[in-house]
Amino acid sequence: MDVMSAPLPGLLVLRPRVFSDHRGYFFESYNDQAFRTANGAAVEWVQDNESQSDKGVLRGLHFQLPPHGQAKLVRVVKGAVLDVVVDIRPNSPHYGQHFKLVLDGVRKEMLFIPEGFAHGFHTLEDGTIFSYKCSRYYDRDSERTIQWNDPSLAIDWQATVPILSSKDLDGLPFARNPWPRNDV
Repeated sequence: MDVMSAPLPGLLVLRPRVFSDHRGYFFESYNDQAFRTANGAAVEWVQDNESQSDKGVLRGLHFQLPPHGQAKLVRVVKGAVLDVVVDIRPNSPHYGQHFKLVLDGVRKEMLFIPEGFAHGFHTLEDGTIFSYKCSRYYDRDSERTIQWNDPSLAIDWQATVPILSSKDLDGLPFARNPWPRNDV
């Protein structure tokens, strides 16, 4: 597995070796020893989630407040998404910056997202299956949503009129992020 750092510290793009032939393909979707070596730290995964969405669905930007913050390892099983993360770590020099990449079911790349990032994705194909591991259990009371189209974040989602849930329609502006910077 090849591991590449992303522009925002802590994010890792993982590219597995996919073995394909006339029968289909095989790849190792997770190897704890390789992940620990790449990450430099242990992450205990406690929950796996999967969603299916048609083209044009936008989910996010979601996170959980401490002490329920989640690290995630995300990937696409089938289809494609534009995956987006926003640094919401209060003392980070990259606070408010985002990183995005296309994840698809062909290349099988994964993105490791440490705690302190809001996460979302926009589906680019019908029938997209999105899968992810979480380091902490879902906690409804600590879940928050940042407005997906907040102008201060300047995220190009490649979506003009996305399909949104009521939760995502009601996301708060980034300026009302409950993890405000200490130096402003």
